[in-house]
Amino acid sequence: MAERSEETLIEKIAEKIHAHDSSSSSDSDDEKPKASDSSIKSKIHRLFGRERPVYQVLGGGKQADLFLWRDKKATATVLGGATAIWVLFELIEYHLLTLICHSLILTLAILFLWSNAMTFINKSPPHIPQVNIPEDLSVNVALSLRFEINRALATLRGIALGRDLKKFLGVIAGLWVISTLGSYFSFLTLFYIVLVLLHTVPFVYDKYEDKIDSFGEKAMEEIKKQYAVFDAKVLRKIPIGALKDKRH
Repeated sequence: MAERSEETLIEKIAEKIHAHDSSSSSDSDDEKPKASDSSIKSKIHRLFGRERPVYQVLGGGKQADLFLWRDKKATATVLGGATAIWVLFELIEYHLLTLICHSLILTLAILFLWSNAMTFINKSPPHIPQVNIPEDLSVNVALSLRFEINRALATLRGIALGRDLKKFLGVIAGLWVISTLGSYFSFLTLFYIVLVLLHTVPFVYDKYEDKIDSFGEKAMEEIKKQYAVFDAKVLRKIPIGALKDKRH
């Protein structure tokens, strides 16, 4: 009897060890795809060498919430107002000066009649707040505009002096694309398209980030290959060095 009880105990212990090994092996098998997924995500290179999340790239705060549709009411309000302005000026062909004058006429007429009606029935007139533009705000806006304009002028000066051929070709291509688009669309339509893109592209990219980054990595590799061929066949044959020697 003692030998049988010892055998049963040994069999139970062996079964427990076997069950523990099988469960640990299944857990390790389950962890393998997770580890592979994390390694795949780490191998994906973000577009333009980005290391921070999209929310931080957009500056964070209210503007990032606006572009990423995290504040849906504010985003819908901005897009709805922009769409109404575009329809009003482009489709209906309403003029800006006419709209401003008509809006002022309607607002002043309503407030004038309201104030006189309140005094006629012996009630206090409506409170109209006094609006003033802060001096600090106007100075900060002027300084930021000055900084951006000076930086753009410095960049254009450097390109005009022939210091960077790649930047020169990039600026020429960008200006040509803008001029081509300007021949088909008005300034307001272009502004509306850019505004819609700013409120859709970051949202789509934030939602499908890994897929877009993997596709963008392949596209950038192909672009680099084509640019290397173009650089070897065209750009390096331009005698920039000889021109610089002549200047010196």
